[in-house]
Amino acid sequence: MATYNKRGYKAPKEKEVKEAVEEVVIDEKNSTTAEVFSKLDETASKTEDWVAKNQKIIIGVVGAIALLTVGYVAYEKFISGPKEEEAASEMFVAQQNFQQASSGVASDSLYKLSLNGSEGKFGFVKIADEYSGTSAGNLANYYAGIAYLNTGKFAEAIEYLEKFKSDDIVLSAMAKGAIGDAYAEKNQPKEALDYYVKAAESNKNDFTTPRFLMKAGKTALELGQKEDALKYFTEIKEKYENAPEAASVDALIGLSE
Repeated sequence: MATYNKRGYKAPKEKEVKEAVEEVVIDEKNSTTAEVFSKLDETASKTEDWVAKNQKIIIGVVGAIALLTVGYVAYEKFISGPKEEEAASEMFVAQQNFQQASSGVASDSLYKLSLNGSEGKFGFVKIADEYSGTSAGNLANYYAGIAYLNTGKFAEAIEYLEKFKSDDIVLSAMAKGAIGDAYAEKNQPKEALDYYVKAAESNKNDFTTPRFLMKAGKTALELGQKEDALKYFTEIKEKYENAPEAASVDALIGLSE
């Protein structure tokens, strides 16, 4: 079978093909892509060298993190949890004494029992000390402060109430207001006013806010600060008209003007 070339077609010479191929070869020295990969290789190599040199430190850090995690879980399970339960169990009798004292029957002696302990159980003072860091220990500070306030030991009341911390909107405000009461009993009206205002402004609500606005207003009147007193009384009238304090606030507004 005969073969033939198309007219005008001339097969390229080997030298010409070689030169054409050489023209499309990428010059690595001038290639951005090649430069990037080269730098990546260098970085990876440096990273490997750093890891190799600091292997002991890395293992130590990872081990420490693992140890802390295991330690935290163990603490929660074997120490913190049982301690919370133990504190709550210890506080049960003290709470009973406190609640009975709040009813007014033999209140002084019952408040003292709640503070110092009875029936083989700790009182609030011991619980606050022995179980500090627990929820029960924190709550014991509040109970102890109120018990001291009701037994006329105002400095002790302030000490324990200041230790109490809570996210509960009522208890938090009540604690601040009780500190104000303790200062008022100590005949320190300026300090009392400061805490009444803090209590009133702390997590505003329909129960504690008008109560402590009223105390703040009366204390401000006592100090001759009529403008401030008027502000507190007016807030009760305008924002808490359904609160018990609103029933007598008009007369107090008149005294403040």
